[in-house]
Amino acid sequence: MPSPEPLDVVTVGVLALVGLRLVTVAGRAVRPPLRGQVLALWRGIRLRHVVPVPFVLTAVVTAAYALLAVPGLDFGWWTAIGGQGNPVTGGTTATAGSWLEVVVPLVFVTLLLPALPLFAAAEERTFRLGAEGWSTTRRLLQGVAFGAAHALIGIPLGVALALSIGGWWFTAVYLWGFRRGGRVVALRESTLAHLAYNACVVVLVVASLALSSTT
Repeated sequence: MPSPEPLDVVTVGVLALVGLRLVTVAGRAVRPPLRGQVLALWRGIRLRHVVPVPFVLTAVVTAAYALLAVPGLDFGWWTAIGGQGNPVTGGTTATAGSWLEVVVPLVFVTLLLPALPLFAAAEERTFRLGAEGWSTTRRLLQGVAFGAAHALIGIPLGVALALSIGGWWFTAVYLWGFRRGGRVVALRESTLAHLAYNACVVVLVVASLALSSTT
């Protein structure tokens, strides 16, 4: 029996760590006291948070394709070790063509759903809180920092930078909320916009998995 490739072992190790993290956060999300906060965020999503998402996603995808054509920006450590897309969705070249290609990402996405509001809230506190007092330049740079931070989870640098567009949109939503009710409203509005955006991405991932399972 052939021994596993070193990169396969590393990839499986990363997936195990990500899976453990998702299980931990999902477990916290479905139990008190966080369960109430999670449900309140899901229930708080309105059309104003969802309608802009297709336009923002289109801009992100367009920018990502353009940036990936720049030498060096197509690098991501996850793809370098045999992963596909984002380690949070559990795709790898090692499982391509097998039943695991669908099952592993589906399990990861299922675990991710309860945790989405918590991740969105944490990122908004980190990257948007206080934006009402920033200069335009700082707001733009903070959006870039938000996008670039996603390279840490392994996605290609070009895609991470393209996510800056999403960061700028969340900042605009935050500022809109601040004008209407101060920081508390601002942070809630940007978190809901972020959650709606992430939920739409998850829907697209699931739709892609469904298509791949039928071909």
